[in-house]
Amino acid sequence: MLIKKSRFIGCVQPVANRASAQAIVAGLREQHPVAAHVCWALLAGGQSAAMDDGEPTGTAGRPMLEVLRHQDLDGVLATVVRYYGGVKLGAGGLMRAYTDCIAQALKNAQKVPIIKTRTLRCAVPYALEGLLRREIEVVGGTLKDVAHGDDVEFIFTLAASTADELVARLNEDGQGRISWFSENA
Repeated sequence: MLIKKSRFIGCVQPVANRASAQAIVAGLREQHPVAAHVCWALLAGGQSAAMDDGEPTGTAGRPMLEVLRHQDLDGVLATVVRYYGGVKLGAGGLMRAYTDCIAQALKNAQKVPIIKTRTLRCAVPYALEGLLRREIEVVGGTLKDVAHGDDVEFIFTLAASTADELVARLNEDGQGRISWFSENA
């Protein structure tokens, strides 16, 4: 976007942590060596950070971070590369420019819900193998490992919100013949 001859290039993208975010920002500095500022804001895994990169304190990174917080996002990095156009925007103008730039980037971004998962481990008699496989599939779980020995041992992941209900249902349907090894079960 262009504001009073300054060019602002905004981007919002998923990141796992601060180290990944800093690597992305370093890459942007290499791609835009003559840009006046590369400002950024991060929300990832309970960590937050904001960098004004030479803009007046609190006029770039923090407003971008507030946009991310307002959208209730996590695991995301917002960046804005600014090419200075020769006209000063003032503190309020800068805050609006950086906020608007990230808001525009978010408007077109595909948001993916974060689903907390749990990993469960259990052993079942062979007669219950089919039941367990069907139940895992019904709740959208993912089999990680199946081992056939005296019993059938399963390791699987599923949405944490469905884990307790599934364990209770399997314990009832399996009539106490399912052994759980996961500390989460």
